Amino acid sequence: MKVEKFHHVAFRCKDAKETVEFYKKILDMDLIGAIAEDHVPSTKAPDPYMHIFLDAGNGNILAFFELPNSPPMGRDPNTPEWTQHIAFQVKDLDALEEARHRAVAAGLNVVGPTDHTIFKSIYFFDPSGHRLEVAAWTAAGDQMSRMQSVAHDMVEEWSRTRKPPRHTAWLHEKEFDSAR
Repeated sequence: MKVEKFHHVAFRCKDAKETVEFYKKILDMDLIGAIAEDHVPSTKAPDPYMHIFLDAGNGNILAFFELPNSPPMGRDPNTPEWTQHIAFQVKDLDALEEARHRAVAAGLNVVGPTDHTIFKSIYFFDPSGHRLEVAAWTAAGDQMSRMQSVAHDMVEEWSRTRKPPRHTAWLHEKEFDSAR
């Protein structure tokens, strides 16, 4: 058995309506479905919820749950906020600039574009506090195959040493050199 693709990825949101409006305005994602129940189908627990489904393109679905009877949303205080994020791919650098413009026009604090060599991306937060990344591929030549060819070796080295292997340092060397 091999997974074909994501069916959907689900997160919690503070307000379903606000979330639908945000994702439509900033990322032009359409609401394609909603489910609301008083009981959780898988556990039968009494817990009313609104479950919304947004079209993330190419059959990908981003979903959210609004849970009015649960304690307020939080985040893992032991995980840096830059770590957990939802990354969306756009067609090209023009689309990335359009996304940046929409986010800035909406008053969001946008970081980037950040150059990761094989793609450029911007970052901002949604109304529920989820960090979002919008990325456009910029890979050239054999960059992707170079990265893939060392991936297993890097994971093995990391597993042994817990120190960053340098196999793909070329991805960010420009950024770190200019910061010094």
